[in-house]
Amino acid sequence: MNRVPLAIRKTGLVTSVGLSAPASCAAMRAKITNPSETRFIDSAGEWIMAHQVALQQPWRGITKLAQMAVLAIDEALADVPGSKWHTVPLLLCVAERERPGRQAELDGEVFAKIEAELGLRFHEASAIVPHGRISVALALNQARQLLMQPGIAQVLIVATDSLLNWPTLSHYEQRGRLLTASNSNGFMPGEGAGALLVGLPDQRDALLVGGIGFGKEAAHIDSEEPLRAEGLSTAIKAALADAGVQMHDLVFRITDVSGEHYYFKEAALALSRTLRQRKTAFDIWHPAECTGEAGALAGAAVISVADAACRKDYANGPAILAHMANDSGTRAAMTLQYRSI
Repeated sequence: MNRVPLAIRKTGLVTSVGLSAPASCAAMRAKITNPSETRFIDSAGEWIMAHQVALQQPWRGITKLAQMAVLAIDEALADVPGSKWHTVPLLLCVAERERPGRQAELDGEVFAKIEAELGLRFHEASAIVPHGRISVALALNQARQLLMQPGIAQVLIVATDSLLNWPTLSHYEQRGRLLTASNSNGFMPGEGAGALLVGLPDQRDALLVGGIGFGKEAAHIDSEEPLRAEGLSTAIKAALADAGVQMHDLVFRITDVSGEHYYFKEAALALSRTLRQRKTAFDIWHPAECTGEAGALAGAAVISVADAACRKDYANGPAILAHMANDSGTRAAMTLQYRSI
């Protein structure tokens, strides 16, 4: 049991519906989407649709990942003097290494390009977190430990990812996982970047990350095992225990689900396995309906949406459950609490 809360001090977000956190979160609140045709064609001869981020130049690949990350970093560190940026550890969240189509040199190159673009080197405690959709949860757990070290007052968590390359899209299209005119049980691919500046709680209003938990699902999406949501249930129970709260203390959920029936079913099953007192409503929000399935961006989008909703007072309440899942079966959950001083 850790119970060391983290305060979300500032967010940055770059998505297909906005190039800043306020713009993206406002679009997601209004359920605005912005899919467009890619340059790729599916097996039926139709253009694959995706949530693409429009930048000033037509960057692609690792260069675009770095450029999106830089925009999010500039936003998240807007209140930190530039002379102090090098004292902040950067935990860079990227695609999991087993993802089809992932470039082998991704880890080192994207980090180097970000530092080169910003013209600085981040704190020596900086690290790569290559675990896709659960990366941000892992990074938050790692930030807890870093903030206990002398001289580290803030940690910057950055996620940047894209599914918009042919090897990746081809893999998912062949397995019937892309949303197309002939397949409603699929996701629309996307891309984007997010940044979270975190620290220990102080005398300011803040969204607090109270509990973090992890689990492993044997019946992952590519297995043939019956789904019972045991992995996600384990992660949720661990997060609740870490925060010292019960499931019925929370008001609603924000998750990374992006369209596939499997993940919606898992979320419903996990709720039934962890909620022990009846609630009249336990809403579920899923930002990916507006941003598309964008891998590591999921965790940053979930936290940014929760932060904006609480600060602007349109959240269902101040106590939130967030959870994410990787295709390989790894699961993560977090309890969030908005504290107003």
